[in-house]
Amino acid sequence: MAGTITFDSAYRAIKRGELAPVYYLTGAEDVLKDELVGLITEQALDVGNRDFNFDVRTAADLGGESLHALVETPPMLAERRVVVVRNLEQWRRNAKVWSVLEAYLEHPSPSTVLVLVLGAGEKPQSRVTSRAVTVEVRPLNPDRLRRWVSTRAEGVGIVLDEDAATHLLEAVGADLSLLALELEKLAAATRSDGAVTATEVAALVGVRRGETPHDWVRAVLARDVTRAVGMLDVVLSAAGVSGVRLVSLLGTTLVGVRVGRACLDGRDGSQVERQVFDAIRAARPPGMGSWREEAAAWARAARQWNAGELDAALAAVYEADRLLKATTVRDEGGILTDMLLHIGMRRAAA
Repeated sequence: MAGTITFDSAYRAIKRGELAPVYYLTGAEDVLKDELVGLITEQALDVGNRDFNFDVRTAADLGGESLHALVETPPMLAERRVVVVRNLEQWRRNAKVWSVLEAYLEHPSPSTVLVLVLGAGEKPQSRVTSRAVTVEVRPLNPDRLRRWVSTRAEGVGIVLDEDAATHLLEAVGADLSLLALELEKLAAATRSDGAVTATEVAALVGVRRGETPHDWVRAVLARDVTRAVGMLDVVLSAAGVSGVRLVSLLGTTLVGVRVGRACLDGRDGSQVERQVFDAIRAARPPGMGSWREEAAAWARAARQWNAGELDAALAAVYEADRLLKATTVRDEGGILTDMLLHIGMRRAAA
């Protein structure tokens, strides 16, 4: 039955053995799509006959005839086959292959589970969503992200204590592929008994406590421009950290603080933290820590900035983002330093 469901709904149904004939995996989180593919394969196929009945192809390697042969091939010594076609966006306007797929979607084989995987950032095609179980794989909220990290850590044979998980998330961010890589490195480098500590995470990831992107943003919010400028070389040298990531994180934070300032300047100043939390929950910004902790921090910061200062800071962040994305000269540190100095000068002039 066609329809759009969440990752969690799909995971639970598949775990119960309720397999659909066709899945269409869409959304931003490719790592979670891979997890669903793994779970579908585990539920649909026995280990003994998996080699004969599991095919993974890239859309660019398939034409109309080869796609037809792939999806219509019967299983060998088993009840079902699993066929995975990745990067569906590569077909673009290939009319022949789309006509083959659409015909198959009208009458899918009862002995095949077809999994169509769309790349992150690509728009789903209605001709598929109307005929398949579409799974929208969205970024995880902070609580779910922390649980994912814990589960993934256990899967590679380690346990993170609470501070270690917090530092890993603040240092690496919400990129699941980078988090998975760092967890594998931790598993290879740390002892097998006892929980991995924040000190061990800092040593392996190469980001000391107090020097994460989130710490840099906190320095900006605290109006400590000198410290924020001084941290740039260290923060930018960390794996997975770029100028664009930093301005995105800072811009999101400043927008949240601006929401809080608007509440303070309006009639509902007593409810500023609740309103900031509601705004975060509605927007679901990626890369944030606990929404309630962020809401409390942004509400406190809103009392230290006025509306004009925040608007000027946001303008400086926007300009830095534009330069980082447009320039061919990779002087990220210089662009971010200029941004911070503009923010600091606006404060001094206020």
